[in-house]
Amino acid sequence: MTKLLPAILLPVALALAADPTPRHYACARARAASKIRIDGKLDDAAWKRAPWTDWFVDIRGAGWPKPRFRTRAKMLWDDDYLYVGAQLEEPDVWGTLTQHDSVIFRDNDFEVFLNPTGDTLNYFEFEINALNTGWDLFLPKPYKKGGKADNSWEIPGLLTAVSIDGTLNHPGDRDRGWSVEMAFPWSAFRERSGMGRPEPGAEWRINFSRVEWQVRVAGGKYEKLPGLREDNWVWSPQGLVDMHVPEHWGFVKFVGENRGM
Repeated sequence: MTKLLPAILLPVALALAADPTPRHYACARARAASKIRIDGKLDDAAWKRAPWTDWFVDIRGAGWPKPRFRTRAKMLWDDDYLYVGAQLEEPDVWGTLTQHDSVIFRDNDFEVFLNPTGDTLNYFEFEINALNTGWDLFLPKPYKKGGKADNSWEIPGLLTAVSIDGTLNHPGDRDRGWSVEMAFPWSAFRERSGMGRPEPGAEWRINFSRVEWQVRVAGGKYEKLPGLREDNWVWSPQGLVDMHVPEHWGFVKFVGENRGM
């Protein structure tokens, strides 16, 4: 049962929900000797010393239900790429979409949002499912400010891979989850945002999202439970169910090498 707040406290509660504290992450530069192999497994030496983010939370933030399954991410960078890895706990790994630039969040997915300039304008979104199918898009400004997604934008040189800890699209067993690994070339962002490879000390706005649907098994296949909306779990809470509020995204700061890598 929902607990009702006294009317005098309601505006305060809404204000707090609408202004969540953004998360911060120090993204270390990977050593040249620590080659990162994009295979979805996150087991290269460089990854071992890169810190995980906090566990993801409900997109609305504090006071909302804890996610049913755990999710976390980590980042690295070098001269050529921004690397993002994520680990998603999932007892039933499934996917249906195989066409590039499909609306990937109709499956369970992992999403990356990047605003290199930090001004909430000219930002990028990438979504990926357990079949390693991706959707890349660019927005000059958020939808609420009249922005329109440009699905024609592509990421030349993007590298992605998914690793399944279990079996894909097989309801007869219990899986442990899936992990995803991505390498975004710096050159992909320069034309639309004016920003390429950062210098140490630079900060970008960034957020990660996970869309998760509840499913059942019918006819030997997974299907979404009818009448239920998706869950939205994120690294940096948005305060509302809308990822396109860049001013609520987290911050990633690019720092020098972690000497332990």
